[in-house]
Amino acid sequence: MRRYWLSGDAKKEAGFLIEGEKFKHIFGVCRQEVGSKFEVLIGDGFAYFVEVKLVSKKSAEVHVLETRKVDAIHRPYIHLLVSHPKPAKLDEIIEKSVELGVRSVTPFLSDYSYFKSMGPKLEKRVERWSKIVKAATEQCGRSEIMEVRKCVSLDKCLESFNRESDALGLFPYEGESELAIKDALSGRMLKNPKDVWVFVGSEGGFSKREVERFQGDKLSPVTLGRQILRVETACVAIVSVIKYELDLMK
Repeated sequence: MRRYWLSGDAKKEAGFLIEGEKFKHIFGVCRQEVGSKFEVLIGDGFAYFVEVKLVSKKSAEVHVLETRKVDAIHRPYIHLLVSHPKPAKLDEIIEKSVELGVRSVTPFLSDYSYFKSMGPKLEKRVERWSKIVKAATEQCGRSEIMEVRKCVSLDKCLESFNRESDALGLFPYEGESELAIKDALSGRMLKNPKDVWVFVGSEGGFSKREVERFQGDKLSPVTLGRQILRVETACVAIVSVIKYELDLMK
């Protein structure tokens, strides 16, 4: 079934008024017409099954036929922090994170990140990330928009993490580590966390200096096994393991 994300102010008494770019997409690109039926999401925890009743040159009216509750993302929330890889890889990570129920994604700059400094190229990507998130949300039908935070330094990420009292922090590391991801999630490090922060390195992982920085913040390296994973594979793998081990796949 087709599913579209609309802003909350599109909701009217009997249904929704669709205008602007969304109107062009739904009725121009997707060829919906009077009598077409699809679902609408607006971030209020419900999915609205609607029928198109009227289409004019610049707007359309749809009426609600059925309403169903959409499950919210459950705690502990997963926050994925990724050393900025090549842009296409980060796009893929963001898309898969939406599908997997990640609460937020934060790109950061580190010793081995693709970008070495902030600049216009990074700022321009924010709009693209927003489009990727909305398209993935429509595809998977989650109840709210995943937050993609602006790119910051690794130090800024760790400062934010250290202000969270009930957060578990993990960083997958391809170097020596005696702590398996399953053991890290068993409650030995923190019982019943409200949030799980996962720091993933870009191509090349983390430098020795950064590993020492993590350890100084009482974050122990965890291993995902003997194989060296690409950054996009590591993100999907570790989020999936976290969801399974913390019983978030219900």
